Amino acid sequence: MTQMERTEIAITTIDSPRPLGLRHEWKHQISPGEDLVLARRLRRLFPRDPHAGPDGSYRVTSLYWDTPYDRALREKVDGVDRREKFRLRYYGTDTGFIRLEKKIKVHGLCGKRTARLSREQVERLLAGETAFLLESGEPLLVELYSKIRGEGLAPRTIVCYDREAFLYGPGNVRVTLDRSVRSGLWNRDFLDVRGFRLEVLENSTVLEVKYDAFLPDLVRAAVQVPGRQAAACSKYALCRRFG
Repeated sequence: MTQMERTEIAITTIDSPRPLGLRHEWKHQISPGEDLVLARRLRRLFPRDPHAGPDGSYRVTSLYWDTPYDRALREKVDGVDRREKFRLRYYGTDTGFIRLEKKIKVHGLCGKRTARLSREQVERLLAGETAFLLESGEPLLVELYSKIRGEGLAPRTIVCYDREAFLYGPGNVRVTLDRSVRSGLWNRDFLDVRGFRLEVLENSTVLEVKYDAFLPDLVRAAVQVPGRQAAACSKYALCRRFG
């Protein structure tokens, strides 16, 4: 992993003309034994995300969108240098706070734009009602509307997992362990917090490390997993194998 300066790139989209700050991101897929050792080490060194539950983790449920020809999926698999994905996301069982997120990747760096949606708006959206997106005046919602109408963007799959997150101020570092990655039927299960979920990554955890300008040596040493190399590991791509 090379240390690079925090990058700001003026991405020309409908959502905003201002530069988007991009962060470094790398991933490992690790075994339960490696997870156990690593989690113990991280808990001794770093504070957990303050929004976590009593056990230190929280559930993340996302609904990913794609075109009829699966452009987002194909670009991910092919390693296209500049790509984007749209998703709806909520945490735990709180479906009253849902965000639309546009995740952007450029030259190996990641950024994200977000907008708030109510449950009622999400229900309308999943029912096929889109006019309110345009009427909202919110740039990201307007962009979603344009891509639904112009590119056929539509819901494709649910990605759900249990996340344990750790924070470290220097470098604005966030280390996450995503366990029990599972999927479901988007048209029935996204807002149903008790909905059926099919586990798609058995006996594996996804380790992610995100940081700004540099990765501090303390974190670099803490997240080392002998014999593992950073590699592409898309939870969206994993779940698309099942629908």
